[in-house]
Amino acid sequence: MISAGDFRNGLTIELDNNVYQVIEFQHVKPGKGAAFVRTKLKNIKSGGVVEKTFRPTEKCPQAHIERQDMQYLYSDGELYHFMNVETFDQIALNQDAIGDSLKFVRENDMVKMVSHAGEVFAVEPPLFAELEVIECEPGVKGDTATGATKPCTVETGATIYVPLFVEQGDKLKIDTRTGEYLSRV
Repeated sequence: MISAGDFRNGLTIELDNNVYQVIEFQHVKPGKGAAFVRTKLKNIKSGGVVEKTFRPTEKCPQAHIERQDMQYLYSDGELYHFMNVETFDQIALNQDAIGDSLKFVRENDMVKMVSHAGEVFAVEPPLFAELEVIECEPGVKGDTATGATKPCTVETGATIYVPLFVEQGDKLKIDTRTGEYLSRV
């Protein structure tokens, strides 16, 4: 149990049969009346954000979030299959549990499975991915003073915007959190 007076950003708590992560907190001491803690909480399963006020002495159970390394094996159209490389246990997740998280992940790449009480609710890709450009329009010269970009498709099928000098066949380093081009490899 953790008291509301000890809340910190990133802390996960259980509240009303849901698991929330503290995004923001503010300890408020008004001139009149008792102190309170104003928080913004993100439901880590649904992604919704709620604002809630606590007395500093209120206690909530702290949620234990597990992150486990697993290898992405393949997709059979409706299910995505993953394997634990140590125990060789396999699990399959549907599109709802995956979302957009595998946009920059190839088969056999490692990902992190995020779970609470044995229930997987998210898949975290590696922070950076090195992917090959499979389709890219040729760059148009002359409009380079503004830092122009063009769309291109990488080997996982995702489309990103890259500088004009990137060509088909180049290997790119991509930030998987934002989908931004970082550099050529």
